[in-house]
Amino acid sequence: MTTSSRTLGDWFTDFEREAFRLETLDDYSKSGGVAAYQAFIAGKPQPEGYATDDWVTTVGNATGSGRRMYRVHILSRPLTDYLRFELSWGYHRNMTAGEEFFILDTTNRENPIPEAPDFWLFDESVISAMSYDGNGKYLGSDFLGEDQLARFLAYRDTALAHAVPFPEWWAQHGE
Repeated sequence: MTTSSRTLGDWFTDFEREAFRLETLDDYSKSGGVAAYQAFIAGKPQPEGYATDDWVTTVGNATGSGRRMYRVHILSRPLTDYLRFELSWGYHRNMTAGEEFFILDTTNRENPIPEAPDFWLFDESVISAMSYDGNGKYLGSDFLGEDQLARFLAYRDTALAHAVPFPEWWAQHGE
């Protein structure tokens, strides 16, 4: 697959089988959904349109056509305000569209892949490494070459091997 003319956004509609995401940060609050995050923090209801956000449509279109979208979030407790928001509002919302979530909780154990960056992996062949500043603001992504593929597949496999399905984790640790 060629990535030269495709953007990260293109891959969310162009992937053929699966899109995997590894999340490693405790705060993405400057990267989107800011109004919803602020409402959550203030104890207000979800903003109108949050449940039907463009991302929900993207996920629903993919999963409705038989493709898989799933992610692992590496985190530790206690949860940051942002993680409480993301897990209680965002993950539950996205699950209704068919996205799958797993949690690799490092609260009482070491992170098995501390060097792994945030990334998307499409069809086990296209890697998009994500960049963020120290405040959770998305700075962009870089497509990496095939020479990096084995390492990123190993990150995915290790994360999944140590993670539990989100509903199971949430039932035990959720708020």
